[in-house]
Amino acid sequence: MTVHDFTRILRTRWKIICGILVVAIAGAVAYLLLATPQYVAYTRLFVSTTSDGTNTQTNDGGLFAQRRVLSYTQLLQGGLLAQRTIDKLGLDMTSEQLQKEVTAVAPTDTVLIDVTVQDPSPTRARDIANTLCDEFVVMAAALETPDLGARPNAQVVVQQRAGVPEHPVSPKKARILAVAAVVGLLLGLLAALIRDRLDPAIRRPESVEDVTGVGVIGEIPLRGGRGAQSVVAVEQDDPTAADAFRELRTNLQSLEVAPGPRMLLVASSVAGEGRTSVVVNLAVALGEAGHSVVVVDADLRQPTVAASLDITGSVGLSTVLTGAAELSDALQETQYSGVTALPAGDVTVNPTQILGTQRARTVFAELGERFDYVVVDSPPGTVKDAAMVGAYMEGVLLVVRYGSSSRKQLAATVAALTRAGAPLTGAVVMTHQK
Repeated sequence: MTVHDFTRILRTRWKIICGILVVAIAGAVAYLLLATPQYVAYTRLFVSTTSDGTNTQTNDGGLFAQRRVLSYTQLLQGGLLAQRTIDKLGLDMTSEQLQKEVTAVAPTDTVLIDVTVQDPSPTRARDIANTLCDEFVVMAAALETPDLGARPNAQVVVQQRAGVPEHPVSPKKARILAVAAVVGLLLGLLAALIRDRLDPAIRRPESVEDVTGVGVIGEIPLRGGRGAQSVVAVEQDDPTAADAFRELRTNLQSLEVAPGPRMLLVASSVAGEGRTSVVVNLAVALGEAGHSVVVVDADLRQPTVAASLDITGSVGLSTVLTGAAELSDALQETQYSGVTALPAGDVTVNPTQILGTQRARTVFAELGERFDYVVVDSPPGTVKDAAMVGAYMEGVLLVVRYGSSSRKQLAATVAALTRAGAPLTGAVVMTHQK
């Protein structure tokens, strides 16, 4: 994936990313609201031994105390001491429950024992920690005094008593929110990437080339408020689109390898993808360059060329193909320089029946002899008519609308045109311009 692809995904899939991010943060907030705060109280015990003050006795006593603290940590977390603490404080819990709240750790090479008690109540955590240590001092004294009245082998004193903790140790709000934001962002990006890869709509030039097998020779930005069949190639209120059609004209002419008639079918997978807009505007752009152009509406099911060029559509291609009118009588001059139109005519006839005749091939050949360019508005690629007309052409332009055209439908259109022997020239993509 390139930086451009990543940027495009962020631009087109930002709603998915933001949605998952919001859900993750909302989940973290809900957890924080429902989670029970935990408070920790700290105490410290000091273990000493009896010595006569000599260096040897002092050293041996220190080693003895260090060995003792290892056993003391186990006793501090044991069930007997927990039960004595529960009885002393009158706690409503079992010894097993209290054992889970108590932790005793002896720092390395010391005679200290750090005792922590974690509890939902800060005052109860303090009381448990202090009572537990007081009871252990009594327990240790009894264990370390073998004979009544004798000096104990080791002595435990409370070096630091617990106070009431002011702030809970969990949940850690800032950390949980930060982790939720990072996880939500990563999941959002992953979901956006998966959605982009599985999206049936075409959104990239590379996708167009992969499906059609031809390159993109034009990209037309159309404003959202403008109709799909509007003529913009000569209007000054949309110079960006007009220049795009002129660039399409230039790119198309650069593909020509032989002189003579240039008969082009403009096709699309389904209706509403901007096919008629490309037909009429490309024709106007070619007319501006001094060429004679005829626009033919071969969509005999839903014709739109007549309305786009503001001409009468009652007499046209279908009328000529059925023999009800001569070609010269059906051709109409338009308001645009160099552009003539052959509208669809009567749409009550069977399109498939008349477009597949020798008469149709002859009419298109005659148009190719009379005009520099023949630009044909095709029926949607999902009907058989498009492939029939494509077989008469010297080139086919495929119109694709980003975010709307389906890969599957476009592939089916390409397959139908290819089977009919229609030569694919290139693709024109339509984009939305705000």
